[in-house]
Amino acid sequence: MTSVRSLFASAACLLSVYSPVANAQEQTLNILCSVQSDWCNLIQVTFPRVTGIKVNILQRSTGEALAQVNAEKANPKIDIWFGGTGDPHLAAAQLDLTAVYQSPALAQLHPWAKAQYEQSGGRSVGLYLGPLGIFYNKEVLAKRKLPTPTSWADLLKPEYKGEIQMANPGSSGAAYTALATLVQLMGESQAWDYMAKLHRNMSGYPRSGEAPIKAVSRGEAAIAIGFIALAPGEKAAGFPIEAFTPAEGTGAEIGSMSIIKGAPHLEAAKRFYEWALTPQAQQFAFAARGFQVPSNMATVVDPRVPDVKKIKLIKYDYNKYGQAAERKRLIQLWEDKIKSLPQ
Repeated sequence: MTSVRSLFASAACLLSVYSPVANAQEQTLNILCSVQSDWCNLIQVTFPRVTGIKVNILQRSTGEALAQVNAEKANPKIDIWFGGTGDPHLAAAQLDLTAVYQSPALAQLHPWAKAQYEQSGGRSVGLYLGPLGIFYNKEVLAKRKLPTPTSWADLLKPEYKGEIQMANPGSSGAAYTALATLVQLMGESQAWDYMAKLHRNMSGYPRSGEAPIKAVSRGEAAIAIGFIALAPGEKAAGFPIEAFTPAEGTGAEIGSMSIIKGAPHLEAAKRFYEWALTPQAQQFAFAARGFQVPSNMATVVDPRVPDVKKIKLIKYDYNKYGQAAERKRLIQLWEDKIKSLPQ
């Protein structure tokens, strides 16, 4: 498995491209980090080397991050929220939890990243795009003589009973994206019927969106639903894992970044925001084994990043499913209609 030391070495190579700021004023920055832990760790080490600003990292899944920002709105402790699916960032914007900020780098970003900015009223921006898909462990399928899935429909096969994991959409951005994707793909009534049948094959709903993928890598589950950008990193670490996007079509996350309204270290947050949108900083995702499409069009893209032009993506309604009320409604219905069912 790739060591943390080797990840830091990769980051050091990237740092040689992005020169440190001389005589940076000593400051502190509190980051709520909703990407994978290796990426959060790289940020904590590298950004202080670039700027001289001390970084405190708190890692939370996207739903938990939104809940924390909302709970602290009267006395914010966090300066900037980095990563995680864009829907909760839009919900945070609607709830007036995040600040309006326009980066000079906005013109350098892909249209989908700028659309996140516009839909949020200037309170959030797209960092990366990651398609939703299905993971499976080749060795586990072979050992248990299970067929290889190719579609959403395949996951309902009775032979997969107890073999599938998806995170809890109340805490996981990946799982909420899956929930909203199925509703848009199938229509709400059919989607609830599908998820009720899928529930019979589930072994659990962990809180983190990364957890089901790790379970598949370790052979604790045969199949998982999540963002396929994590598959190349798991394969590079030696796990017999494969991922695909379903034949019927799928959604994609727009991983986002938002400055918290009332941030205690606003200027430091703005400096981090600008740095995070540079091509050099966006390459840290690859060093941390995250292979999403970066938002800056000038970023040199790792060949393991999925080619979205070859993926059947639905026209995901980020504005609707990023509304706080709609998000709350769907999650509550999932709790009532699906999670409460016996297995």
